Amino acid sequence: MTTCDGIQTDGRPGLLRILRLLLFFAMQGAAVILVGFAALFLSFEPVWSAEGSTAVYPRPGDARSGSLLLKTDDGYADATRLGIDVDLTVSGPTVRARVTQIFRNPTPNWVEATYVYPLPAGGAVDTLKMVVGDRVVVGEIKERQQARIIYEQARTSGQKAALTEQERPNIFTNSVANIGPGETVLVQIEYQEPVQQSGNEFSLRVPMVVGPRYNPAPLVQSVDLRADGGGWGATRTDPVPDRDRISPTVLDPAEHAPVNPTAITVRLQAGFPLGEVKSHHHPVKIESPDSTIRIIKLAEGLVPADSDFELSWKPAAEKAPSVGLFREHVGDADYLLAFVTPPSVEQAQQKPLPREVIFVIDNSGSMGGTSITQAKASLLFALDRLKPNDRFNVIRFDHTMDAVFADTVAADTGNIARAKAFVSALQASGGTEMVPPMKAALSDRRGPDSQYLRQVVFLTDGEIGNEQELFDTIAAMRGRSRVFMVGIGSAPNSFLMTRAAEIGRGTFTHIGSVDQVQERMRELIEKLESPTVTGLTASYTGGAMDATPDALPDLYRGEPIVIAAKLGAADGQLEIKGMIGARPWTVTLPVAKAAEGMGLSKLWARRKITDAEMAHRLGQASAEETDKRILALALEHHLVSRLTSLVAVDATPSRPEGARLTRAELPLNLPAGWDFDKVFGIERKGGEIPAPQPLERRADAGNLPVKPASVPAKPLAVAAAQPAGVVLPKTATDAELKIMAGLLLLALSFLLALRRHPHRHTAH
Repeated sequence: MTTCDGIQTDGRPGLLRILRLLLFFAMQGAAVILVGFAALFLSFEPVWSAEGSTAVYPRPGDARSGSLLLKTDDGYADATRLGIDVDLTVSGPTVRARVTQIFRNPTPNWVEATYVYPLPAGGAVDTLKMVVGDRVVVGEIKERQQARIIYEQARTSGQKAALTEQERPNIFTNSVANIGPGETVLVQIEYQEPVQQSGNEFSLRVPMVVGPRYNPAPLVQSVDLRADGGGWGATRTDPVPDRDRISPTVLDPAEHAPVNPTAITVRLQAGFPLGEVKSHHHPVKIESPDSTIRIIKLAEGLVPADSDFELSWKPAAEKAPSVGLFREHVGDADYLLAFVTPPSVEQAQQKPLPREVIFVIDNSGSMGGTSITQAKASLLFALDRLKPNDRFNVIRFDHTMDAVFADTVAADTGNIARAKAFVSALQASGGTEMVPPMKAALSDRRGPDSQYLRQVVFLTDGEIGNEQELFDTIAAMRGRSRVFMVGIGSAPNSFLMTRAAEIGRGTFTHIGSVDQVQERMRELIEKLESPTVTGLTASYTGGAMDATPDALPDLYRGEPIVIAAKLGAADGQLEIKGMIGARPWTVTLPVAKAAEGMGLSKLWARRKITDAEMAHRLGQASAEETDKRILALALEHHLVSRLTSLVAVDATPSRPEGARLTRAELPLNLPAGWDFDKVFGIERKGGEIPAPQPLERRADAGNLPVKPASVPAKPLAVAAAQPAGVVLPKTATDAELKIMAGLLLLALSFLLALRRHPHRHTAH
C-alpha cells in the first residue's frame, strides 16, 4: 500500500514506524542497532502496532506467501492445514468409502480444528478413527448431545478427541481437539452407499465441496399481548436455525490459491465384464488387472476439493444385467438388496400422454459462470423437444420471480420462440428464494381431471439452507404434479435434489458440464414422456419382511427399482408387481440364490431413517415418533444421523495444563465454475476487491465481513505424515534463517555501538 508520505510498505502497521525511526536515529548513530531489531521483527508474527508497543496479530491483507490465516480471539494466526485422501471400493452394487482427513498444525499453539465437508446424501456413515502417532482410537456412536458433552470434556482436559456430526444428510462437520504445535492428526471416516444405475450405465459421485448457501432472512412478526396484560411483542422464526454450522469460510479464487488438496483412488469390482469406464470431470489413470476389475486414480495427482468426482462404467455386453440380488447375514437377520430394471417403453408400446410442463430456472448469483450457461442450454434443449399437443410455461427466479406467460400455453412455434428469447437473455445475480417459484410451479389451475400429464422441471444448483421449507411446500402442494430436479454445476446440493424429486415422485438428473447437456437432457426428456411402470408393490413369501422404501415410486425409462429389506428367514421369494401401460408386470426372485453382499444392513438402516423423515414430512408420523424411530435405528446400526454422532477420545492427555487452545475453522474452495462476485454480490472497481465481503449467501447478510482466510499463490502444504498410499507435498519456511540473521545483526549492532561510545555507562 502507499502512505500519505508516498512510502511504499507491505501493509504492516509497525513497519512504517520503524522506517521513520531508522531515519531519525541515523543522525544519532544508533541506526545500526535498529537494523538488527528490524531484521528480527520481520521473522515473527505477530507484528508491532504503530500506535504503541502492544503486540497485535496480522490482518488478512497482511498475509505473506506461504501463510494461511485463521480467526482467533486475539485476531488472526497461521491456520491448520488439511489434506484429504478418498479411497473407494466398489463391490457389485455397493460402494465402501474411506475418507482420511489429515490435519497438520504448523503453529506454536495448541489448536482445535473444525472442518465442514460433504458426503453423498444416501451414504451411511458408520466408522470414525483417529490416528495419533502410532495410536488408533476408534469412535463410538452416541446420542448427539451426549457425544458433544464427551468431546467437550476431553477438549477441556487436554485429551485429543474427534467428533463427527451430521448437519444435513450430505453435510458433516469434523472437530479435532488438542492438536499440538507441529503435530499431525489423522481422522478417518467410512461410509457405505449403493451404486447408481441409469439404463446401461452404473455410476458413483463423490461430493468434494460445500457450496455457499443462500439463507433466507428470519421472519419477525409483531404480536399484540395486551389481552394478557402485556404489551406489544415480537416472534422470530428462522427458516435456517443452524445457518452458522452450514456456512464455512469460502475463499475468493481471484485472490487465493485452492486449498484442501485431495487424492482419490477407486477399486472397481463390478461383478461383470467391463466396457467403458469414464471420469466425467477429472483426468484419471486406469489400470485393468482383469476384465471385471479396474483401478482408477487421478492422473494429475492431488487436486483441489472444488468439484464433485463422478465415475461411470458400462458392461462389455450391449446391455447391463436387468436383475441383481444380494444378501448379507448380520446377527439373527438376513438383509437383502434387489435391483430390477423393467422392460423399456418401446417394448410396452405405451402411447405418451400430452404433457403440461412448467420449467423453472435458477438465475441467482451462485449460477454465475459456467452454471448459467449449462442451465440455459439445458432449458433451450428441452423447449425444442416439446410436442405440438403439449402445454408449457417458463419461470425464472433469484430473490425475485418472473414467468413468461400468465398460465401454461400451447407449445406452438410462436410461444416457444418467445420463451427461448426470454431464457437466452437471462443473467445470473441476486439471492436464491426457491420456495415462491416452487409454489407457483405447483399451482394447478386444471385440477385432477385434466388430460395432461403435469410435470415441473426445476433447474438449479440447489444451494439453499432452508431445504425443509422447500420439502414441506412440495409435500403440501404436489397434487398430480411430478417434480423433476436438474442439478446444475460442479457441486450441486444433492440432498435437496434427491429428496425434492422423491417427494415430488420424479427423478434427479445431474449436469456437471456443458458437454453433458444434450445427453443428460435427452435422457430426462425420454423419462418425462411417460412412466414405464406404475402401481409397484413388493411382497415376500418366506415370512416377515421390512422393506424400504415404504412406498415404491413410479419408474421411468432406464431406472431400476431398488429395494432393501430385512428378512426373518431367507428361504422365500421376493415378488415385485406393477403395471406397464394396461398390462400387469411381475418379477419373482428366489432369495436363496442371492449373491453375497457387504454392508447391506447399513444401507437398509440408512434408507429406513430416510423413510421415517419422509413419513413425518408427509404428516404420517409425529415428530416424537419419528425421532424415536431414527434414534433406535442409528444406535443399533452404528450410524451418524441428525440425532447421533461419532466421538473418539484418546485416553492420554496431551495438552499441558494451562496451555491455551485456539479454534481453527478451515476454509473451503469456491466450487469450480462459480463466479465469486455474483455469489456474494461484489462489484470490483479498478481490479480491487472491496472490503468487507459477505460472510454467507443470505438475505440478511448486509455488510457482514467474510471470515478471513488468506492463502499463498502456491498450493498449501499439508500433513508431513500420511497413511499408506498417500503422498502429500511438504514445505518449509525461512523463518529460522531470518531469526538467526536478525540475532546476528542485533549482536553486531551492540558491539559497534559499544565501540562508538566506550565511556557510556548505565545509570543507577
